[in-house]
Amino acid sequence: MTPVLILFLAVVLGWPLGHYLARVMRGDRMCLDRVFGPVERVIYRAIGTAPQRGMTWRGYAKAFALSNLVVGLVVWVQFMTQAWLPLNPDGIPNLRWDTALHTVVSFLTNTNQQHYSGQAQLSYLSQMVGIVGLQIVTPMMGLAVVVATLRGLTAARLDDAPASAAAGSHAEERRDAFVRDRDLGNYWVDVTRATLRFMLPLCLVLSVLLTWQGVPSTLQAGPTVAPVDASVEMKEQKIPLGPVAPMVAAKQLGSNGGGWYGPNSAVALENPTPLSNLLEMLAIVLIPVAITFMVGPFVRRPKLSAMVFGTMLLMSVATTGLSMWSEVHSATAADPALMEGKEVRLGASASALWSNLTTQVNNGSVNAMHDSMAPLTGGMAMVNMLINSIWGGIGCGLQQFLVYLLLSVFLAGLMTGRTPELFGRKIEAPEVRLLALLILLQPLVVLGFSAVTLAIPSITGNSNPGFHGISQVFYEYTSAFANNGSGFEGLGDATYWWNLSCALVLALGRFPALIVPLAVAGLLARKRVAPESSGTLHVETPTFALTLVAVIVILTVLQFMPALVMGPIADHLALVQP
Repeated sequence: MTPVLILFLAVVLGWPLGHYLARVMRGDRMCLDRVFGPVERVIYRAIGTAPQRGMTWRGYAKAFALSNLVVGLVVWVQFMTQAWLPLNPDGIPNLRWDTALHTVVSFLTNTNQQHYSGQAQLSYLSQMVGIVGLQIVTPMMGLAVVVATLRGLTAARLDDAPASAAAGSHAEERRDAFVRDRDLGNYWVDVTRATLRFMLPLCLVLSVLLTWQGVPSTLQAGPTVAPVDASVEMKEQKIPLGPVAPMVAAKQLGSNGGGWYGPNSAVALENPTPLSNLLEMLAIVLIPVAITFMVGPFVRRPKLSAMVFGTMLLMSVATTGLSMWSEVHSATAADPALMEGKEVRLGASASALWSNLTTQVNNGSVNAMHDSMAPLTGGMAMVNMLINSIWGGIGCGLQQFLVYLLLSVFLAGLMTGRTPELFGRKIEAPEVRLLALLILLQPLVVLGFSAVTLAIPSITGNSNPGFHGISQVFYEYTSAFANNGSGFEGLGDATYWWNLSCALVLALGRFPALIVPLAVAGLLARKRVAPESSGTLHVETPTFALTLVAVIVILTVLQFMPALVMGPIADHLALVQP
């Protein structure tokens, strides 16, 4: 019943949240303007932007890249100097430069892949400012980019065109020029409004609920206690505390996943009760589900939300069902060794459900070690990340979904002999070339780095040299490229090779996946809208949704089938053979 309950709560809460988010991103007048308006105006003056000044896709992409560069450099320096900064009561030393680089790229890309142990290697200041700051802002950066992409695809800012741009003898030409040059909105305004009016209030509510459930929220140093077993050599143990609840709220709601503690939400302090476990699982999918409900009201096409939600729900139910069958009812489920790495207080079912939700969303948090899951459960987690748009991360999940949508429209047009069009704009060679390069980038990067790492044993670092060892390496790069962050623990990833190679894969998985669709939307926004006819392809239909699912499976799962066969499938067969 837990999966049904979580889905029910996500829909019940996500529907009003999505409609509210649509109003926020459209810039509608709201009663909350009295609260947030003055703060936003101060921020706009500080960064030197005019809220009504629109941006082309190039200007939007440059602003996105600049904000990431500046924030990334500041946090990188902070990680390498944390020993000399305040709020470090446990005396934690500076991070090594390569670990600091991987960490900042990981959190900057909304991935939160951790090659460090949070409570032991980061100070309170680094966790509160560097980590939590990125966990709040970077999801909103991704949301801003996908909102700008939707504006370009559907001319959502057309109604905002000034009257002077739609008057006179050449009204249509001037209106087209406005749409072409200013339809994508203002990046700084989008990020600011989404952060202040949406993300921060949700984090505050969840933080209070988790504190109520017993998640620590303090700036005091952790206590030192005597171990229960007096016969062990360790005479005392330091219990790490800190402002854990706010970070957990940000990591779950923001599809982040990086925990305060190294074992993440498998630690009782970070996830102490069954209710906290339910709240944290709900938080994983809440905002991604809300964004599916945002799409229709935002672009004023209600049926589009139904198509997006229905398609994602179909894929989610399929992979969730397979994962829970594998972990609880398959031939390997009875093996007692599978409980290693899982919390007995939560059980195998809750662990399998969390692993599936966290990889359907670009979250990556865990309440059990994925390395300990049944082989096919780990395989389904890989499939979720390869698809990368079953709910997906905040912004980037819908952005990847739009890539599949555009390609599906193009392929459907070719199969039916019609000119491929989306919302009245023709999809032509320049757009398809950009989308094709983006699709090819995933196998080139993930398979390329996996092959090199497995070919050189001295840098591999896997704890299982057999089929499971292949899964460990393939999972790590898949997780990095999908901006998920979860991992098959047992992999020795705190090395120069893993830090630097994963930092590159993290960047390649994030920035092209956001900017290329934005560029395609910018190209499509330049084109005149063709009137609908009997030959127009309607994407808000069940038939097209099934076509879209088929295209997603072909473009992701099938092209990685050899890697899946050599990893989790072979691992499963090795365990069940007589």
